[in-house]
Amino acid sequence: MTAKKRSAKLDFKTNEFVVYPSHGVGRITEVENEEIAGAQLELYVIIFEKEKMTLRVPTAKAKAVGMRKLSDDDIIEKSLKTLKGRARVKRTMWSRRAQEYEAKINSGDLISISEVVRDLYRSDRQPEQSYSERQLYEAALDRMAREIAAVRKTDDATAVAEIEAILDKGAQKAEREAEKQAEKQAAEAAA
Repeated sequence: MTAKKRSAKLDFKTNEFVVYPSHGVGRITEVENEEIAGAQLELYVIIFEKEKMTLRVPTAKAKAVGMRKLSDDDIIEKSLKTLKGRARVKRTMWSRRAQEYEAKINSGDLISISEVVRDLYRSDRQPEQSYSERQLYEAALDRMAREIAAVRKTDDATAVAEIEAILDKGAQKAEREAEKQAEKQAAEAAA
């Protein structure tokens, strides 16, 4: 089989950015053949620059492990819109919520990751986060920002600034609504 025929059936191309669920955005640098345990395997070689990590994924297993192309503009906009919603924090034990957040981050689904970012965001005017909350927030923010930056061909810092601006605007709106509600309750109590 020639290289051209083999490349025609591949789902991903060399130099293409992809999302690997448990690692985030990486770039395919090459497709190589290796003999492993006596079997010839065709592998995507994916570089994760920030982590200084290289991952080799069998081309036949790429879809099965959840590897996907970058999100399109509609998904990016939907994820940014998700940030504007009200934080949904369940009243369960932190360890259970932390597992759920970790699962969402490692799902590779941009909307799920944006939900974690929204739910764990704390503005300067809110109480501090615990260390583990902060770690999960930063992991989710990093994954989300890296995919947005790759899609928009910008840098991570620009994407983080855009995300945090949306989050801060939403937090200010929620604070104003809470103040109005408190004033309304105080007026009703005085009457």
